[in-house]
Amino acid sequence: MRHPRTLLLAGLVAVCAALAAVLGASAAAGVVVHDSVHDERSFVLEDFCDVAGLDVAVDSTLDIQARIAPRGPDGPLYFVSHGEQHEVLTANGTSLTSDAVVNEKDHQITVNPDGTLTILVLATGNAVLYGPDGKAIARNPGQLRFELLVDEKGTSDPSDDEVTRLGNVKGSTGRSDDFCAAAVPALTGTP
Repeated sequence: MRHPRTLLLAGLVAVCAALAAVLGASAAAGVVVHDSVHDERSFVLEDFCDVAGLDVAVDSTLDIQARIAPRGPDGPLYFVSHGEQHEVLTANGTSLTSDAVVNEKDHQITVNPDGTLTILVLATGNAVLYGPDGKAIARNPGQLRFELLVDEKGTSDPSDDEVTRLGNVKGSTGRSDDFCAAAVPALTGTP
């Protein structure tokens, strides 16, 4: 189980890629597209942070604002987003709160010889995990850069695009506390 910031980033990439695919057709004609997504869900993470038997109930709210527009009259579509996630993690009668803010933007788009696109994404943000007393127990501010490979499947229909995360180009900068190392003792009552 990855820590909340990693989940947020992965979630934002997935939601933003889907949003870009759906909205991309509107922007293709040079129209600037602005949209937002609001998602609320509750679920249980089994074996939280790879601890056997530690099941954590998560109540999550995610809000994303996105903008898609071409750069130049015939340029590819560039995507910019701002996301905020609030989560309450509960186990053994103890609740922790995780708040994260992430800004992502397509930094550079390369059209590959095979027609696919390689997108260098810049993601900046801040994640904070709060203990049951409301005090911060872990932080992860900074930025990272990663690449996406977009296969448009030879069509102008963005809904059939296939997006693959290629990996990090530049790892996280700044403080990178281990959220699991902070969360597990707080949720299990062990030092």
